[in-house]
Order: sequence, then C-alpha cells, then structure tokens
Amino acid sequence: MSIILTSEQEQIIQNLLATGKFSNVGEVIQAALSLLEQENLSYQVWLDETRTLVDEGIASLERGEGIDGETFVNQLLTNLQQVKESEK
Repeated sequence: MSIILTSEQEQIIQNLLATGKFSNVGEVIQAALSLLEQENLSYQVWLDETRTLVDEGIASLERGEGIDGETFVNQLLTNLQQVKESEK
C-alpha cells in the first residue's frame, strides 16, 4: 500500500517522532488507527444507546406518558429558578 501525505501530515508525524514516544512512522500510524477505531466504536455505542432512548421515548408517548412542550419548558424554568435561589 502506498500513502501520499500532505506536508502538514508529514510535519505532524515528524513532531510525534521527535517526542521520542514513537520509534518509527509505523508506530505513529498504528496509534492513529487505534484511536480512530476507538472513536468509531464509541460513536457506534452512543448511536445505539441514543436509538434505544428515542425508541423508549416514542413508546412512552404512545402510551400517553408524555407531557406537552409548554409544560416541559415551564417545569424546566421552575427547576432552574430553584437552583438559582439555592445558590444565593
């Protein structure tokens, strides 16, 4: 495989090598790929959890358990006001 890097990317790699944390370009690339993989996995977990919460919310609304937006906002404003008052 052949990879063409921009001058900025090459500079980043050189800076990382200069720290002494990495012995060669391959280690830098492996670390970058590992971080990318972790980020992708974390995103997928977040996406799955968010979809589950949205599905639960929709089911709750379908059962009539929800509240209208105005009531929600009023409750939120009341809670915020209580927090402000407790901080005085």
